[in-house]
Formats: sequence, C-alpha cells, structure tokens
Amino acid sequence: VHRVPLRKMKSLRQRLREQGLLESYLEQHPYNLAAKYFPGIAVEPLENYMDDEYFGTISIGTPPQEFTVVFDTGSSNLWVPSVFCSSPACRNHNRFNPAESSTFLSTNDTLFIAYGTGSMTGVLGYDTVDVAGINVRHQIFGLAETEPGDFFYYTPFDGILGLAFPSIASSGATPVFDNMMMENLVDRNLFSVYLSRDDNGGSFVLFGAIDPYYTTRGISWIPLSSETYWQISMESVSVSGTPVACSSGCQAIVDTGTTLLAVPIRAFRTLMRRLGASSSGEISCEAIRNLPSLIFHINGKEFPVPPRAYVLRSNGYCTLAMQGMDVPTEEGELWILGDVFIREYYVIFDRANNKVGLSRLP
Repeated sequence: VHRVPLRKMKSLRQRLREQGLLESYLEQHPYNLAAKYFPGIAVEPLENYMDDEYFGTISIGTPPQEFTVVFDTGSSNLWVPSVFCSSPACRNHNRFNPAESSTFLSTNDTLFIAYGTGSMTGVLGYDTVDVAGINVRHQIFGLAETEPGDFFYYTPFDGILGLAFPSIASSGATPVFDNMMMENLVDRNLFSVYLSRDDNGGSFVLFGAIDPYYTTRGISWIPLSSETYWQISMESVSVSGTPVACSSGCQAIVDTGTTLLAVPIRAFRTLMRRLGASSSGEISCEAIRNLPSLIFHINGKEFPVPPRAYVLRSNGYCTLAMQGMDVPTEEGELWILGDVFIREYYVIFDRANNKVGLSRLP
C-alpha cells in the first residue's frame, strides 16, 4: 500500500498573528485567488495556505534528497527549490543539487508558473522520484531558480507535487501520477485523500487504492465535467432548505491545494448576510452553534458542510472559511471546494473512469 502520511502545521495566519505581523503582511501581499483557474497558464496562488497546511515527504535523485511538498489536485507540475536559486525563500528550504544525483538528466527547457503573489522560474530536469515507496524513474520536474517575494520564505513546505491533468501542466511536463499509471506502478489508476479535522494526525494521500475504513457510508461517484482540474457540475447550494446560490447550476473544482471554499462574489455576499458575518468574513464565535450547514447539491445528492467545518477559529477570532472569487466559465460560475469541504469527505480521484468519489466521514 503506497500511502503518504500528511502533516498539518500551524498555519501561516496563526504564525503571523502571533508575531503581530498579520495585518501588515496582508496589506503587502494582495492576491487573486481566481488567478489559479484562468485558462492557458498553470497558476498556483500559494496564499491559500494561509490557514491550513497539509504536507508530505518525497525524495528525488540517487541517493535520495528529501523534500516536503503539498500534494495539489489543482495543478499538474512537480517542482522544488534548487541550489541554483538564491532567493531568500530558497535559502531556508531544502534545495535539490543535481550534481549529487547519479541519475539526474538536465534539459535546456525552462519552467514558468505564475502565482497570486508573483511567479517562480526554473529549469526542467529528469530524475527518479520516490513517492511512498513508488519509484518513478525519469520523472520530469522543475528546479526553481527564482522564488520572488517573501511568502515562500515563511512556508514550511519546499515545493509542490501537482495531481491534476496533463492538459494544464506548464511546459507540457508529464505529471507524476500519469507516469505512475503509464509504468503500471499502481494497482488501480486512482488515488485517494483523507484530511483530518482540527489538529488530529492521520491525514494521507493513498496511491492506487481505496481504504475501506473510510468508505463505510458508501461512495457517491460524480463524473468530471472537464479533464483539466478535477472539475464537476453542481446543481445548487442551499441553506436550511432554501437555495442560496448556483440555482441555475455551476461548476466546482475539488482542490486539495486550496484551503478555503472559494465562492463567486455575488453568492459570497449572499452567504455573508445569511450567516451573519461581516463583509470581511468575521463572525461571533458564540453564534457558531446556531449556524446551519451548507448543502452542496451534486449529481442528484446532498453533500453537507457543517459550521464547525466552514468557520475557522484562531486565537479567539472566528472567521468564515470562504473567499469571494469570480472566474466565469462557459458552463457557468465556478466554485472551488478546498480543504474546508474535503475534510468532511474521503475523496477518491479516479483517473480510470474520470470520476470523483465522495464518502462522508463520521
């Protein structure tokens, strides 16, 4: 069984607030959550790791060099910092040294990925990548040469391992899981994710299998509406039996690389009013016990997200774990079902059948 344990760290928001730096940091680092989902460019607004962070460990090279990465179903590239990078964000993270790997192959190809707070640039190379004991030989990956700004400096992860489709991979790089499938390194062409609530341990990404312990309530299978991100169609979103958003149908992306629920601006304002939150999302901690669940209507079934899931508590403050965003698509408005949603469900990402499976957790 190829299981990568994930660690949940103290969030960047908590660390900055404890140091009295949060407000000034947010002013200096405006970001556009929607930027990740504009077509034609692989974008990863890492600002989304402000609130909750799950990381796992992989290794690259021979002998292996270890890196902590975010397993991100909302992007498709693997990249880590390299010894060629002199940005402050690289200097306090693990950096890949190709000269110390006997299996590294260099290329002249470059990599550029835009972020909500800037961009990363680097070169592409090939080497053996070990993920939970699966050795993927000749895997293409990015060696970061610049990581502008200071956001990466504060993050406890080194890089990103993208788990979305090849169609959105920057520079046409073959994603890690696609190579696992092509080389028959997994029993089934799927992977599954469990994200624990609160500070509990036990989170994981499981490659090639479904853990029956987490599917005792059955699995609801939802066909993909696009083979780019893990994108599905939603019928509506309701509160207390009343539709409040997406009433004519909309699109949603199941994204482990986004912490929050990203909500179209008009729906976001409606939910703020309905739930009694301020325009910035702050809410009385005492009010949480009386809040309703958000019900996502997907493929003819109801998928509730209770208030304990969509309200973030930190140092006596309570805020809704949602953010306004507008990304128009041909199929209608777009929602991002990030970790806030995923923590309520064991999620199966099935490449063999291009479906997402959801099993409600106790």
